[in-house]
Amino acid sequence: MTDPQTDSVAPSAPDAPEYPSPSILDSRRLTGANLFDASPGAVLVIDPRAATPAHIAAWQAHVSELCDALAWSDVHTVIRLRDSSAQLFVRAPLDGLMTATSLNELAWCRAERVSDDAMLRALHQQWHQERTRLAPAAALVYEAHLRGLTACVDDESVTVGSGSGGESWPIDGAPDATAVDWSQRTNVPTVLVTGSNGKTTTTRLIASMFRASGHVAGWSCSDGVFVAGGEPPVQLEAGDYTGPAGARRVLRDTSVQAAVLETARGGLLRRGLALTRADVAVITNISDDHFGEYGVESLADLADAKAIVAHAVSASRGVLVLNADDVTLRTLPIDPAVAVVWFSTSAQPGSEADLRVTHGVSEHGLGARVRAGQLQLAQHGAWHSVGDVASFPLTAGGSALHNIANATAAALAALTAAVPRVAIESVLTTFGANDGDNAGRLMVRRVGGVTVLVDYAHNPAGMTALCATAASMPAARRLLLLGQAGNRDDEQLRALGAAAWHTTKFDRIIIKHLPHMLRGREAAAVPAQLREGLQAAGAPESIVSEASTEFDGVVQALLWAAPGDLLVLGVHVDRTRVLALLDALVEQGWTAGEPVLVGKPVDGDRGVLKAVQPAAGG
Repeated sequence: MTDPQTDSVAPSAPDAPEYPSPSILDSRRLTGANLFDASPGAVLVIDPRAATPAHIAAWQAHVSELCDALAWSDVHTVIRLRDSSAQLFVRAPLDGLMTATSLNELAWCRAERVSDDAMLRALHQQWHQERTRLAPAAALVYEAHLRGLTACVDDESVTVGSGSGGESWPIDGAPDATAVDWSQRTNVPTVLVTGSNGKTTTTRLIASMFRASGHVAGWSCSDGVFVAGGEPPVQLEAGDYTGPAGARRVLRDTSVQAAVLETARGGLLRRGLALTRADVAVITNISDDHFGEYGVESLADLADAKAIVAHAVSASRGVLVLNADDVTLRTLPIDPAVAVVWFSTSAQPGSEADLRVTHGVSEHGLGARVRAGQLQLAQHGAWHSVGDVASFPLTAGGSALHNIANATAAALAALTAAVPRVAIESVLTTFGANDGDNAGRLMVRRVGGVTVLVDYAHNPAGMTALCATAASMPAARRLLLLGQAGNRDDEQLRALGAAAWHTTKFDRIIIKHLPHMLRGREAAAVPAQLREGLQAAGAPESIVSEASTEFDGVVQALLWAAPGDLLVLGVHVDRTRVLALLDALVEQGWTAGEPVLVGKPVDGDRGVLKAVQPAAGG
């Protein structure tokens, strides 16, 4: 049976197997709307070699029998078969999700004929204990649903309402629903942002637009959790908070008057949606990334995963904002009950993308497009310009096409969430002028006669966008610092390298090792695949070198540089230290060609710095 803290089987001995059958690869709860259903449940991941039609049919039959034995009436199963795994889902009550993981495992063991009566007795006992502990919390969530309130639950707390209108209780101390003052519970405007690229930038833009309209905004993103009104943001948490924990952290902060939640694929697939309702959900785009994880093996699979956010807007009669320029999103199957509006940055009049935008305006009065260099928003069916995209600092004079798309998506999402156009325009004309606006994304620094571009590009589409922007910037020579974590397959890693060279013919490429992001790979495996992708695309071997760490790669780039060069630095793990080094060089009056002081510039301790000399000949 499963352990409530880890979602995995609690072994009886150190060498005990994790699951009761060797063909079970994973077993986990889905606490919200998910890839399989709009309701919570449990998913069992099976070795595809064991998932024969006979075994799957037997599993379904045993699920039905076991649900009957527990008096669960709403039985629903979903089967997804992929090359990498078979995924078997069963819907379950919110106060029985741990029991559901055990039920799922037992049904599979019965299908394989490896179960015994003790497992069934343990299942009944687990259901009794879980229901006794969680029934009051589940009742609160149900009551919130009836009242149109959002709710979120984890192992520690249950929350109804959100932000300034929310209230939370310990999961084991939830009150009776009749004891809650429901008149004080409300929802704050909530926007979900997902997609393959541009999520963090779009999230930050929408949060800034809420702030410009007078709201105290809370947002979660790949940099952490933040809250701010007109004042500088306060960081509540640091790190990647694009999963359910980040969303709950924002929604449970009673100072928050508007919530913007970056919602990544991983959290959606591992746990489902963290909340039950949202006013707006945005899908920025879909591109190749993370294939092979959680049964995602194609663009269509990835789009289905991102589209889980549609359940939240469906529940609240909200709006789904989609990119009309993205072919995969144009073919995404969406429940007709969901209101969909579209944005486009490149659609020509009469094109399919333009027709999508026009249809959204006709149906819901809302849309966004770029025409003749102007970002235009439709509100109540009428079009209004909110500025020349080349004048937005975020777009680097109009050359950063991906940020034009991010700005367009954010503007439409904010407008849909009732942010006034004047606040949207105000943010677009200023956002990106300061480093703190969009840290780590398309940050341009001038250091010692060299232009340094710091960005987070992490997949082929993002790399193409970054390198295209770099190609449009004047430079004597161009260098790229390239790297990736180990949780991509070989094909995706090679494609990342190829995308860089196909877009821009760099004079030097440094492949960085990321020793703390190997994700189960050998230390040299990721650089080898990146190098292979570069070579296949035509990059000369003579211009490619390697660095032992990201920071070492940055130092190598600075030592190589001469005045007039452009350094494109893909920075994923050491941004604070890298930016501190660049600041220190400016402070020192450093000029390209001179030694670089390295050590611990982020700590401000110049006593430990050492000079690194440029190599002869650059």
